[in-house]
Amino acid sequence: MSTDLYTAQTRAPDAGRPLVFALHGTGGDEHQLFELAGHLVPGGGIVSPRGDVSEMGASRFFRRTGEGVYDMEDLARATDKMVAYVEAHRAAHPNSPVYAFGYSNGANILASVLLKRPDLFDRAGLLHPLVTWQPDDQPGLAGRKILVTAGKRDPITPWPLSEQLIGWFAAQGAQVTTDIHDGGHELRQTEINALAAHFAA
Repeated sequence: MSTDLYTAQTRAPDAGRPLVFALHGTGGDEHQLFELAGHLVPGGGIVSPRGDVSEMGASRFFRRTGEGVYDMEDLARATDKMVAYVEAHRAAHPNSPVYAFGYSNGANILASVLLKRPDLFDRAGLLHPLVTWQPDDQPGLAGRKILVTAGKRDPITPWPLSEQLIGWFAAQGAQVTTDIHDGGHELRQTEINALAAHFAA
């Protein structure tokens, strides 16, 4: 396991404080959500990696062949890599709870990791995720604290798929909270507030 699998901006947690993974959206980088993570969890450690895939110069965590059409083989590769990365950071900070949030493409890779290894995170926030495949049942999600946010007019992550994902998490026994607005793909302050409350609870 290695904590150097991605180019990243990091900060160690204060004693006993959570370690927070912050996963950017398409075209973002390791700086996009770093400051936000610090505001969300004061004193927390931060791990903010840069996606290792370039789509016409825009950083992403896995490849796609079109809008909303994922390269599932590359998603599997990226998921395994992120699992190893999170495991390495958990091992480096064994006394810290581990939180994670991601926006858009960052939410998508986080969702894929959650589906495979829900035990890695104590709390997770998925901001405008798009899960395009039908997940297998995951008993390990029972009791996991997950926030999902979405816009009902989001052209990139259609509301019916977001609603379906929320229902699926609930069916797995996860403790799901939501923040849904009538806008599009933009992050709204209500979502940030919901994420802060989710991590502070």
